[in-house]
Amino acid sequence: MKTVHIEYFAVLRECAGRDTEAVSTAAETPRQLYAELAARHHFPALQSIKVALNDEFSDMSAALKDGDTVVFIPPVAGG
Repeated sequence: MKTVHIEYFAVLRECAGRDTEAVSTAAETPRQLYAELAARHHFPALQSIKVALNDEFSDMSAALKDGDTVVFIPPVAGG
């Protein structure tokens, strides 16, 4: 298990009911972590989502490490 720090924005923040949280997880990648969080917080199905690890854009299949900061960035709604 590792502890990662999550920052939420836009619709994800609304669903999670918070801006940030620390999560203990066995997820090995941001993709696995997102699936875990989506189930917990009932995130809507999104066509595309970007991820940043430790303030740098990354890939959903990157390796997560203990202490990482993870930011999931949902698509921006235009208007």
